[in-house]
Amino acid sequence: MYGSCVPAKRWQGANPNRRDIRTHMYVGTLSFDLLLGDVRSLKEKRSVVRPIVAELQRKYAVSVAETGEQDLHRRAEIGLAVVSGDTGHLTDVLDRCERLVAARPEVELLSVRRRLHSDED
Repeated sequence: MYGSCVPAKRWQGANPNRRDIRTHMYVGTLSFDLLLGDVRSLKEKRSVVRPIVAELQRKYAVSVAETGEQDLHRRAEIGLAVVSGDTGHLTDVLDRCERLVAARPEVELLSVRRRLHSDED
C-alpha cells in the first residue's frame, strides 16, 4: 500500500559484515608543446589545433584543451588528463595519445611532460 505506516530504514553507517574495500584512483596528465608548420594567423592555428583536440577526445575519451600559447601563431600547448583505476590502462592511454600527436605531420612535437598522480599523493 502506498504511504504505509512502516517506518523508513535509517542509515546506520558502514555495514559491519562488509569488508572495507579500498579502491585507488589514478590521474595521468600530458602537456604537449607544439610548433606549428606554415601558420600565419590565429584562425589558421585554430584550424590545426582543433582537429587534434577533437580526435584525442573522440578516440580516447580524455579531457583535452589548448592550455597555453594562445596568442602566438606558430606555437601551441595542449593539455590532456585521464582518470583510471588501473595504472596499466592509464599508461596505455597516455602512450596512445602521445603517439597520435607525434604522428601528426602538420605539427612538430617539441616536448611532452607526463605526470601520474594517485589519490594518496
